[in-house]
Amino acid sequence: MTDDAHDRPPPRKGFYLLPNLFTTATLLGGFYAIVAAMRGRFSDAAVGIFAAMVADALDGRVARLTNTQSSFGKEYDSLADMVAFGLAAALVMYLFSLQHLAGDLSLGGKLGWLTAFVYVACTALRLARFNVNASLDGGKGDFYGLPSPSAAAIVAGFVWVADDFAVPGELLRWPAWAVTFAVAVLMVSNVRYPSFKQVNLAERVPFLYILLMLVVFVLIAFDPPRVLAAVFALYVLSGPVMALWRLRQRRRA
Repeated sequence: MTDDAHDRPPPRKGFYLLPNLFTTATLLGGFYAIVAAMRGRFSDAAVGIFAAMVADALDGRVARLTNTQSSFGKEYDSLADMVAFGLAAALVMYLFSLQHLAGDLSLGGKLGWLTAFVYVACTALRLARFNVNASLDGGKGDFYGLPSPSAAAIVAGFVWVADDFAVPGELLRWPAWAVTFAVAVLMVSNVRYPSFKQVNLAERVPFLYILLMLVVFVLIAFDPPRVLAAVFALYVLSGPVMALWRLRQRRRA
């Protein structure tokens, strides 16, 4: 063995703390949403999912800004997303509304939990495909398929708005089924959605951008459930609308 081999420092063990703290917060938000939904506190459950989204958005940013990306963090992030945006979102919707399908059709009871399962399975497939694509292109470019946090935001927003208006989930069982099934299909589709990961927060921006951010924060603070639900509904609809527009452009060409 050469002297260079003796002098080479051993590989460092351990994990980066800061980005994994945010990933743990994502996991905590999802787990809290499940517990709150089991207690019938559906607005709190929706807040837990949205809080998990904030933590999920920060962990990647923090890892890139501090140069603390790791394979462990990537896998941990996927597992936390699966809990917060897959299992938690599906259980919240099931406990709020989908379970009430049992009295409608001969397969109504199974239809409710099977729809929730389809949503969970599509979330797992979406995350697996994202990890494969990220390993090939570095995670740059548009998303193919609706991102799982946005799908969970639609589910949580639906529940939050309904609970805020005091509308029983039993009355919304079929709209809830349609929303859950639609976002599940969009997650595994090839519809493109814009990605904001490449936005450089360190760059200078016009003063108008600051004013727009201020307006958004004021609107969210004024009426969180309806504003957040509307914002993510527009994002979800933007994918199919842009796909139809691109198809029309190709046909014209």
